Amino acid sequence: MVRVKRGNLSLKRKKKYFKFCKGYRGSNSRLSTMAMEQTVQSLQYAYIGRKLKKRSFRKYWIYRINSSLSALNLKYSIVLGNLKKLKIFLNKKILAHLSYNDPSAFEILVKKS
Repeated sequence: MVRVKRGNLSLKRKKKYFKFCKGYRGSNSRLSTMAMEQTVQSLQYAYIGRKLKKRSFRKYWIYRINSSLSALNLKYSIVLGNLKKLKIFLNKKILAHLSYNDPSAFEILVKKS
């Protein structure tokens, strides 16, 4: 049986992980096994964090819209339902932007519904 020499490939793989985990503390940036494990874990955290960011922004938008509507003595669910009935399709991000930066335009839009 012929012996397989893989030194070059394993070194390339380790270099890839070491390049990625630069700046990690302690053995996570120095030992190859720890670097690989930490890289996988940090990529998982980054993926989860991107999902959580979307969730939290959506929550802030709802807070802003709701606070603007409560100042006008209106309910969030009723106003959004009426906007959909009138076929005014503005997403929550745009509505929150209007309510925060241009309250007069937001009030005109809400009065239509």
